[in-house]
Amino acid sequence: MNPTAMLRTFCDAVEARDGKTFATLFTEDGVYHDAFYGAFAGRAKIAELIDDWFYRTAEDFRWVMHDPVSDGKTLYARYTFSYRSKLSEANGNRAMFEGVSVMQLRDGLIATYHEIANTAPAFVDLNFAPERIAKIVGRQGAALKARDEMRLHLK
Repeated sequence: MNPTAMLRTFCDAVEARDGKTFATLFTEDGVYHDAFYGAFAGRAKIAELIDDWFYRTAEDFRWVMHDPVSDGKTLYARYTFSYRSKLSEANGNRAMFEGVSVMQLRDGLIATYHEIANTAPAFVDLNFAPERIAKIVGRQGAALKARDEMRLHLK
């Protein structure tokens, strides 16, 4: 599957709450690292992320990938993403953010997915209290510092 078709299937599956189709884009041992929920390993867990975790507190997803670039081993795409929140404090607001998807590919499938996301606008859209935002951003910072590639930056 070419990268553009893969990314369209990826977005369409999320928007349709079709975790099974979404998971078929991943290798059997694939891992999806979500900016909010953490890592989900294997197709069954990846399908669960879409069908349960994503839709537990949100609905009406919209996901668009822009400007994909791939060398056959890695696929990058800038994205815009939004959903209507079911959280009481959000008052039905649409949470919007943008980011970059980074996918390691193996045999034409996604072996690992992670993203670099500007989540701050979504926190404002969701009417999160400043303390809650600080807690979430603190966790994101700790995860960043825990990565091997950041070791040099901690000295």
